[in-house]
Amino acid sequence: MKRWTKAMVGVASIALVTAGCAGSGGTDPGSDAGTDEQRTLTVWLMDGSAPETLTTALHEEFEKANENVTVKYEIQEWNGIQDKLTTALASQEPPDIIELGNTQAPAFAAEGVLTDLTGDIDALNGGQWLDSLKASGEWDGKQFSTPFYAANREVLYRTDMFEQAGITATPTSRQEWLDAIAKLEAKFGSSKTFQPLYLPGQNWYALLSFIYDEGGDIAEKDGTTFTATMTSPEAKAGLEFYKQLVEASGTTAPKDNDEQNPEQAGIFGQGEVAMMIGLPWEVDTATKDKPELKEKISAFPIPSKNAGETAPVFQGGSNLAIPVNSANADLAKDYLKLMLSDKYQGMLAEGGMVPGASTDLSALEKNAVSKAMADASKNGRSVPATPTWATIEAGQNPLKDMLTAYLTGSKSLDQATKDASTALDAAFSAS
Repeated sequence: MKRWTKAMVGVASIALVTAGCAGSGGTDPGSDAGTDEQRTLTVWLMDGSAPETLTTALHEEFEKANENVTVKYEIQEWNGIQDKLTTALASQEPPDIIELGNTQAPAFAAEGVLTDLTGDIDALNGGQWLDSLKASGEWDGKQFSTPFYAANREVLYRTDMFEQAGITATPTSRQEWLDAIAKLEAKFGSSKTFQPLYLPGQNWYALLSFIYDEGGDIAEKDGTTFTATMTSPEAKAGLEFYKQLVEASGTTAPKDNDEQNPEQAGIFGQGEVAMMIGLPWEVDTATKDKPELKEKISAFPIPSKNAGETAPVFQGGSNLAIPVNSANADLAKDYLKLMLSDKYQGMLAEGGMVPGASTDLSALEKNAVSKAMADASKNGRSVPATPTWATIEAGQNPLKDMLTAYLTGSKSLDQATKDASTALDAAFSAS
């Protein structure tokens, strides 16, 4: 499934065609545009984001409620979308609704090419928005995009291996997690290819859970300014626990690469790994060649250091926005109201995603893998909502460099975190 995890390049500076275009954002909701006028609402959603059953039903309902309106629905590919959006948002005829990766949203908001939705939050089901995606849609005290959907990582595990190792309950604390690793190693460790936990050295998404769990963060915010906090005691404690997991598991995963290089789901699917930290749909990837393994895979939330709690998780996802030059801002807001309603957010949950604007997660509780994601999603966090984050993530990510340096011993904990903070601060201040 093609999601926001595709690498995003930096946002080029966008020059609006005329200064007057950066005003209220198209037709006002109360305008007297003739009701008999035929209008077209252009919607850009990304490939794999919304099930066809959802979009078909939504567009039929929307067109029925707006007699002279036609929805022009166009599915976009993640590959190349940054440049395509940059060009479209600078034009006089952009689409009326766009989907943005949540790490892209701050950059476009800061460029002034998205409609200010601050006054529409309540009407757009704002009381049920995911905090993490809401934060990613904010810039300079205003709301420029709404949550759409999200997902977060969990611990995928082999139920048969747990049973054979005498693990009768899934871990609900870090210590229980470490104890489970020890039991798995004792049972299966005679095999040189066995790994209790496959954990690549640069899985910074997992690292964030440990840092958040310690009470730390990547950076602190002051207005629109961000300052890295990787040298804080909390961030260092999170990094130390990451190293503890790596050493306890004896993982053979590379310390200088991430979960995609090599693809961890493929390694998990070979049958000699008991756990990995991943996303729900990685189960399908892992069992593509061995479908019989699927019934032996379940999941639990990343445990907290506090017994009985789940660790906070990084939530990736997508937002929805209205370009400032949309000629149909009134219709676009009505479209957002429908998309963000309980009905269609529920359909997103049925498709396996955490709905961005609904607290009803019952559809995700039908199987253990999606339930674990739903349980953890209640404690979701986002990366710093800065225009430069997409470039940081797609480039020489300082968090990855920090992990590799510390895990390999090429740098001490203090030096690795100091260098990461310095690199992040430089990136945050880049224009």
